[in-house]
Amino acid sequence: MFNRLQYATLCQRLVEPRRFIQILSGPRQVGKTTLARQAMASFQGVSHYASADLPSKPDAAWLQQQWAVARRSAQGQPCVLVLDEVHKVERWSEVIKMLWDEDSFNSEAANPLRVVLLGSSQFLMQQGVSESLAGRFELIRVPHWSFAEMREAFDWNLEQYIYFGGYPGAASLISDENRWRDYVLDSIIEPTLAKDVLQLTRIDKPALLRSLFVLGCHYSGQILSYQKMIGQLQDAGNTTTLSSYLTLLSGAWLLTGLEKFAGDQARSRASSPKLQALNLALVSAQLGTNFEAALKDRELWGRLVESAVGAHLHNYKPSGVALQYWRERADEVDFVLSQGERLTAIEVKSGRDKGQYPGLKHFTNNYKQSKPLVVGTGGIPLTEFLLSKPEQWL
Repeated sequence: MFNRLQYATLCQRLVEPRRFIQILSGPRQVGKTTLARQAMASFQGVSHYASADLPSKPDAAWLQQQWAVARRSAQGQPCVLVLDEVHKVERWSEVIKMLWDEDSFNSEAANPLRVVLLGSSQFLMQQGVSESLAGRFELIRVPHWSFAEMREAFDWNLEQYIYFGGYPGAASLISDENRWRDYVLDSIIEPTLAKDVLQLTRIDKPALLRSLFVLGCHYSGQILSYQKMIGQLQDAGNTTTLSSYLTLLSGAWLLTGLEKFAGDQARSRASSPKLQALNLALVSAQLGTNFEAALKDRELWGRLVESAVGAHLHNYKPSGVALQYWRERADEVDFVLSQGERLTAIEVKSGRDKGQYPGLKHFTNNYKQSKPLVVGTGGIPLTEFLLSKPEQWL
């Protein structure tokens, strides 16, 4: 059983008295559908599953039809209705709200439906729930697979996880790297861009969005100003366009831009972003090299290690914890974790330990309440760090 925490959470909520719609939100190919089907199989009652990932875009009538099928299946028994890729239905949240409220106020419904919604577009799911389903849902985040999950499920070592990332469907293909690379490119990256972003959101420059994604993966773990991005991209438009496209890529669980820690929200938002791929498979699949060569390239491997740490912190930090970077003149801190007054400055080291960390020293001198943390050579072992929860280092 993978994603054990999410599985246990979902199963527990399904057996509770019906109160909220359960929403599973996360990237493509991380097992949301399998997770829901496993929960359905363990549920003491009946269930109905339907996916909106159809050749022609389904409409409100499709949602109403699936709801009616589940109602008929119930016949007085508890019933779970699972709707997959629900964000592809136009006005889905409004229709779900109407049907949910209709069941809630129907006194004849002895066992109203337990409803589970699945979606791979964070941006569109959040938009829908905030507009129509406020107060009616609970969110279960299903992130990219962690090192702990990949190690337990596939017996991977640390180096394999850093290079091949956390997509379980691709794990069996790593002995044939060309096949693995094609799977990541064709079955994960392309559908996410083409279906979760380009078809569901108005994009004036689709080629630019794709180019920004490739550029962001190439520079993952590095700070890159929007002006420098414009210089490397054709038809790049302006910084506002790039910033909005980076937000969309983050909403699709692909790539994000970390803000600079400045102790001031306005200054942070105006900073150059530190680009961060959210799964290392997205980077490695576009490298043009192989696993063995990457291991021997110390500079490249160092960048992959830093990106792996950044992805771990971003994917598994709890809500309320901020992840940023810090830089002042020549001094830099790779990552800053913060929650209220608690600050941890994190430096990632994968090469020789020279025992000198000017960025950490400068940061802790500026922010007396902060804690310095070295991850990797000379500090917390990388394996231990990637097996831990980010909040334990605050």
